[in-house]
Order: sequence, then C-alpha cells, then structure tokens
Amino acid sequence: MNGSSSVPSASQTIQIKTEPVVDAWSKEDCLTLLERIQSLLPDGDAMKYKTTESHFDWEKVCFGDFTGDMCKQKWAKVSTEVRKFRTMTELIVDVIEFVKNPYKGKKLKTHPEFPKKPLTPYFRFFMEKRAKYAKIHPEMSNLDLTKILSKKYKELPDKKKQKYITEFQREKESFEKNMARFKEDHPELIEERKKSDLPEKPKTPQQLWYNHEKKTYMKLHPDVSQKELKEALRRQWSQLSDKKRLKWISKALELQKDYAGSMKVYQEAHPDAEEHVKSVLTKAERQLKDKFDGRPTKPPPNGYSLYCAELMVNMKDVPSTERMVLCSKQWKVMTQKEKDMFQKRCEQKKKQYEIDLQRFLESLPEEERDRVMTEEKLGGSRLGIGAAGSPHGAKSPSAKVGLTKLQQERCREAELEHWVHAGLTAKEKRDGKKRTKIPETPKTAEEMWQHSVIGDYLAKYRSDRKKAQSAMESAWKAMEKKEKIPWIKKAADDQKRYEVQYRPVRELLESRMPQSGAGQRKPKFEGEPKKPPVSGYQMFSQELLTNGELNHFSLKERMVEIGKRWHKLSQSHKDKYKKLVEELQIEYKAELEAWVKSLYAGHFQWTQNSCY
Repeated sequence: MNGSSSVPSASQTIQIKTEPVVDAWSKEDCLTLLERIQSLLPDGDAMKYKTTESHFDWEKVCFGDFTGDMCKQKWAKVSTEVRKFRTMTELIVDVIEFVKNPYKGKKLKTHPEFPKKPLTPYFRFFMEKRAKYAKIHPEMSNLDLTKILSKKYKELPDKKKQKYITEFQREKESFEKNMARFKEDHPELIEERKKSDLPEKPKTPQQLWYNHEKKTYMKLHPDVSQKELKEALRRQWSQLSDKKRLKWISKALELQKDYAGSMKVYQEAHPDAEEHVKSVLTKAERQLKDKFDGRPTKPPPNGYSLYCAELMVNMKDVPSTERMVLCSKQWKVMTQKEKDMFQKRCEQKKKQYEIDLQRFLESLPEEERDRVMTEEKLGGSRLGIGAAGSPHGAKSPSAKVGLTKLQQERCREAELEHWVHAGLTAKEKRDGKKRTKIPETPKTAEEMWQHSVIGDYLAKYRSDRKKAQSAMESAWKAMEKKEKIPWIKKAADDQKRYEVQYRPVRELLESRMPQSGAGQRKPKFEGEPKKPPVSGYQMFSQELLTNGELNHFSLKERMVEIGKRWHKLSQSHKDKYKKLVEELQIEYKAELEAWVKSLYAGHFQWTQNSCY
C-alpha cells in the first residue's frame, strides 16, 4: 500500500506531462498545427464546419510533444476567435490570419500598447463624485445617480469646470502623440480606408439647416437624445418662415450645381459611373422657389373652377366632402349670363397668365427654362410633330386649338424646323449640312431696354421679379421720347434682322407648299362665278393669307394677327376695303344672273333637240 502511493498513476503521469506542454504553445507551434490540419482537409470540402470537425482524425495531426487530444483542444480554443458559419477549408484561412495578427480589426484596442482615450470633462467629474453620492444616496439606482451628477455638472461654475477641461485637453494631446507613435510602430495593424474620389451627393435644404442648427441646440440641451433632437429640429423646420427657408433652398441649389460639375469630371474618368439625378428640392420647395422668382400662378381651367375657387374661400368650416356638392348646386342655380361672366374672367386670367409666364421664362437661364417648360407640358417639338418621316405627319391646326399662345409658338417653331429640314435632299443630309433654324422673334424697344436693366432692378428689389417687372414698366412709361429713341432704333434693326433671316425659310416653305389652285375649293357647277368677300375684313384677311406673309404662323395665330392688323388700320383704309367689296358684290350678282340665264337657255335648247 505504502509503495504504491509513491508510484504515480497513469492519469497523474499524463497530467504532470501535459500541464507544462499546454502552456508552452508558441506562435510557431500554432502555425505548424494549422498547417497540418490544412494538409489533412479533404479536397472540395463542402460540408459544415461541425461535420468536418467531428469526423476529423486528430491522431494524424499530432506532432512533437503534442498529442491528438492536445491538438484538438488547442484548435477548439483558437477557432473560437473567428466566425464558423463556413466550411473548414474557408475557416482555416481566417484562423491563420488571426494567429499572425491577433489584434487586427476590431480587436485593435485590446493591444497592450494601444493608447487609452482620455475621459471627457463630464466623465472626469462623474468618476470623481460618483462614490460620494452613492454613499449619500444608497437607495438610488445607477440611472438616478447619473441624472443627479449630470445636473450637478451643468450647475458647476465655469472656473470649476475649467479644471476638468484642462486635464482633458492635456491628456488628449498626449493621446494623439501616443497614437501617432503606435501607428508608426505597428503599420500592419492599421487598416487605411481607401478614400473614394466620387463626389459627395448634395444635401437637401432641410439637411443643411439641420447640420447648422444641431450644434446650437445641443449647447442649450446637452442631455438631449438623438431621437429627441431630430424630432425637435423637425418641428422647428416645419414652422420656419418662407423667407428663411429660401436661404437654405438657394444654398442647396448651389451645392447641386457644384455637384453636377464635379460629377461631369468624375464621369469622364469613370464612364460606367451612374449619375445622381434626384433633385435636392421637394415639390413644395420647388414651388416656393419658383413663386419667389416670379413664376405666375396657373389660373383655373374654366369658369366653373374659378367660381368654386372663389366660393371655397368662405367655406373653411364646411367639410371638404360637402364643399363641391354645395358649389355644384350653387352653379346650377345661376343664370347663363352669370356663368358667362365667370368664363370671361377665366379667359382674361388665362391671357394674363400667358403674358406673365412668357416674361418669367425670358428671365430664366436656359436649364431652368427647359424645366419650367417641361412642367408646363410644352414638350417642344413633340407638340408640333407627328410622324418623324414626313412633314404631313405634323398635327393639324385644329389639334392645337386648346393650346396657349406660348405653346402654339413652340409648335409653330417645331413645325417650321421640320418643314425646313424636310426640304434638304438626301445628298445634302449626307454632306452634313446644318438644319436651317427659325430666327429668334424680334423684340420690342421696351423688351430690349428691360433686358439691359433687369439685373439692376432685381438687385434693387432683392430678386423679387414681380416688383422689378412693375417698376421697369412704370419707368419705361415715364421715360422721355428722347431716351426711348436709341431703343426704338435697336428694335427696328432687330426687325430687319428677323426679316433677312426669315427670308430663306419663307422661300423654302413656299416651294414646298401646294400650288395655289390645288387646295382651293372647286365651283359646284361649271361656269359658276366665284363668290366675293362679304365684308372689308374678309377681303383684308384673304389678301394677307394669299401673299404668304403669315405662313410662319399657325392657323389660329394667323387669325389673331389679322385681327390685330385690321384694328390698326385707319377708318379711311377700312372704308376703302368696304367700297371694293360692295363693287365686287354688284359684279358678282350680275355674273350670277347671267350664268343662271345661260343655264335656262341651255336647258331649253336641250329639250327641243330631244323632242325632235
């Protein structure tokens, strides 16, 4: 019994041998273990990690003084440091990397030489006073203690706070120096993030305002949470006045413009890159900006809509579902005369809107003008051109009756460009001859003067286009004739320029228009005299329409132009046309009587011959 006690058992022998060996796993031993495991993994390993591990023969892995069980235990310990939701073949790569660099990535801060970040002034105060207040208030939870100490810190005078701030700044400087030294000593542990040269997307007006106001709000409310901060600033933004909001809208648009320029350069270097085309403004912000720039408000489409809009102003207390019902009932009770009055007012508003919109478009840069025109559904050539292959594919004038004057002008220009281009031969197109462009419409003397001074007036009225426009109109009316003469001469020169530039377009159009007799209505009977105009205005209209002077206008606009020119005629000229029409009417009656008599005579002769 005594002898047996002096001889160690097999298990004790293993324990004595194992303990110093297990503790003696060096880095080289670990790497050797991993290399042996890797060499024994099956080719094309696609099983789960646990399955492969459970079927693994660890006795084949053992080497030196390390048994199969010891290798298995060490593998279990080392592999816990990496993720395991992959095959063992994939996992081994990460384990090797971890053994080589155990502090890389998220574990960098656990490195023994990694400098410790300094505590903020508040946390210094908190750590210093916490034990004292916990002793005074043992019944309080950690959360309640934190609230009390936070309040106490806020109430501290600046002199006492400065003590904690100074300590923090001193340690911060030391931390930055130590951090720089650590990066120099361990460059392999520092993962440098590759900075992309992709331009930063522009921020919205609300985001810009939020970033500006965030610091100020946090100074006043240092204990506020991120959720409360966002909610508070969101409420403030919704209550912000239009004038203040416009400031941030303008800043956002400037940043978007800079981004577009930077993105253009980036896309030249990276052709596959996608451009960020989303606008930084919401629909409401865009409308606010346009309103401030002087964009007119669209009038109601008809008299009924105008009536409803005016009536609803005094129906704020009435539920929205009942408003339209009341409006409809009131409209039905109205007389036709009252309805016509609203329709007339609506038409006047539409005409004024067209004038205001034209002025607004002329004052905008090209990009903004295109955007507004798109919103107004003035799709450029799409409105005027039907089939792309033929000029006859253009929409008929009747299709344009519902369009505004400005829309009709765009249609007319598109049609003319299409007709002019259709006049080129196939050879000319192959030779690369440019399309003949429609010349720019001549400006009046007042428009030329306004264009030269609009910048000064906008600066004077702080970019308020409506005020600037009304001020310019008043100034022009008050201007003496001597001052207007240079602008009248310029307008006359511009009119001459237009006539010269338009001449080749007119010639080409006339060459492609059908022959004068081809499109005219034929008389019903042979020898029937042609009806003359019934009024002086009709005769004047026919003269203008037949001489090709108004060919560049659309059908409806031709009649509008004829009406304007007729009103400008003196009474003596109008009387002259009236007299000519009366003479033509007398001639027509005589010719008609003679023609009718000839019909009777011919009929009588035919009946006699048939009898014989």
